[in-house]
Amino acid sequence: MKSKILTVIICLIVYTMSSASGKAANNVNISYKVSFPEAQAHYTEVEMNITGLDQKFIDLKMPVWTPGSYLVREFSKNVESFTAEASGQRINSEKIRKNTWRVNTEGKSAITVKYKVYAFELSVRTSYIDAAHAFLSSTSIFLYPDGLLHHPSTIHLVPYKGWTKVSTSLEPVNGDPFTLHAPDYDILFDSPIEVGNQDVIEFDVDGVHYQVAMSGGGNYDRERLKADLTKIIRQEVAIYGENPNKRYVFIVHNTLRGGGGLEHLSSCVLGASRDNYATERGYQGFLELVAHEHFHLWNVKRLRPIALGPFDYDNENYTTDLWIAEGFTAYYQDIIVRRTEIYPVTTYLEALAGDINYVANTPGARVQSVAESSFDAWVKFYRPNENTNNITVSYYNKGSLLALIFELEIINDSKGKYSLDDVMRYMYETYYKGQKRGYTDAEFKAGVEKFAGKSLDDLYAKYVNGIEDIDYEKYLNFAGYHLNDEFAGNNYPSLGITSVNNNGKIIVTSVARNSAAWIDGLNVNDEITAIDSAKVSDLSAVINAKKPGDKIIISILRDGLPIDLPVTLLKKSQVKYKIETLQQPTDQQLLVRKKWLSLQ
Repeated sequence: MKSKILTVIICLIVYTMSSASGKAANNVNISYKVSFPEAQAHYTEVEMNITGLDQKFIDLKMPVWTPGSYLVREFSKNVESFTAEASGQRINSEKIRKNTWRVNTEGKSAITVKYKVYAFELSVRTSYIDAAHAFLSSTSIFLYPDGLLHHPSTIHLVPYKGWTKVSTSLEPVNGDPFTLHAPDYDILFDSPIEVGNQDVIEFDVDGVHYQVAMSGGGNYDRERLKADLTKIIRQEVAIYGENPNKRYVFIVHNTLRGGGGLEHLSSCVLGASRDNYATERGYQGFLELVAHEHFHLWNVKRLRPIALGPFDYDNENYTTDLWIAEGFTAYYQDIIVRRTEIYPVTTYLEALAGDINYVANTPGARVQSVAESSFDAWVKFYRPNENTNNITVSYYNKGSLLALIFELEIINDSKGKYSLDDVMRYMYETYYKGQKRGYTDAEFKAGVEKFAGKSLDDLYAKYVNGIEDIDYEKYLNFAGYHLNDEFAGNNYPSLGITSVNNNGKIIVTSVARNSAAWIDGLNVNDEITAIDSAKVSDLSAVINAKKPGDKIIISILRDGLPIDLPVTLLKKSQVKYKIETLQQPTDQQLLVRKKWLSLQ
């Protein structure tokens, strides 16, 4: 009886506190002024104004990571000069955690917080500011009040001299592009902002307005881009049956050697090489990147693993399903471009063979499962070292190949009635739209089985949670193709290392697991000075003149000390697959091929 009374009292206290907190939160207004008086030095100055407070203190926090990029990046490391004021007077504040500042607000209904952020890391996931433009990756710029993630805010941008444009998916306030409204912090943190003089390309696709904000110049063709992006967008919308946005923004940073992309709810950020648009392969590569990040509009931003939202911005958010979120998207980026007929079947099959070769030649694929790779992204994928290739497999590449075998399995077993598109649409309708939540591992597996018409326990055990080599021949055969290994039957010798020539010094940069170098003790950072007492200038030429089984003496410098290592060369174990058509494919195989590759 006492325990029941105590429980009721606790519940009443919690309810009262929650109600009071809710009333206080309803009266709170939050706004930011973001200015760039020292853009040339890579700084922004942020002024955060909070009114309607009724509490002893408020904790202001900065996310430690950005959704879509699974690494704790500690954005607070770039924050400096934090101060807090009320009525023009300094008030007490202290940093209580690596990413949290506590401000004393007792007796204060309104406060102003000021701080600076240093931004000089140009990537799709980090902020960058110089005299030419500012790219604000919101998680690394905006502090948020603890407990108020669902609260709206207003952002006013004060541009650096000469800047005239803003590109973001956030909506302007009263038509002012330099004043933006964020409905809550999840949306603010999912809405990067580009400020400067970017070239803005605008077009509509079936009632949805698109903008491409090109920063950094480039030899792109505006009209060709609009036409080809329209084709890609329509193909992707057709899979899910709807475009969930009314407006979408591509922010593109064109640099000397750009690359990468990051998805957001109603926008994405792309890195590109400004001079690559003029080459056919360079242009196709950009379109593949566009197709990848735009496909995320559904897969991961809405149809998502259950762990990826609502987000915990203080800690890692673990899932074993990045092979679906990223790997399936990597599969679709190529097949979507193929469906548009922007490039032919041969180009698609070459790209597919490249993925197969990459995974087959990665020693880590026989050490780490793709589910483990997803889970360990936080500590391994974004922190590669000289041994990464030996212990990990990419959830992008292997996930893409799993999408391929699911695709071919479904098309073959349903005799062309279904494809992986049906799985993605069903999962989107069922979990994002219907249940308004993410899916579990088991639910996604059940979704695939629904259209495969059978249990996939064995496939999951071998290829998702296990480390067996995928039987590509079996699945490609469904479509009348087979793999030809151009290295089969070779007798090439192999040392099993990669190296760089550093001012005439041959330095080992990686050693492949179970290679000759691995077995006989050659190490990363060893300097190879001679082989069989002869000075080496071209290592590949020396090794290629040998044969498997040959014993050589490799002279090295290790930490400045000379060592002679006896090494027995092994046969090259790498594969080089090419996808070729069967001479006489059956009607069933042709049916699968037609459905898979969108052939007429």
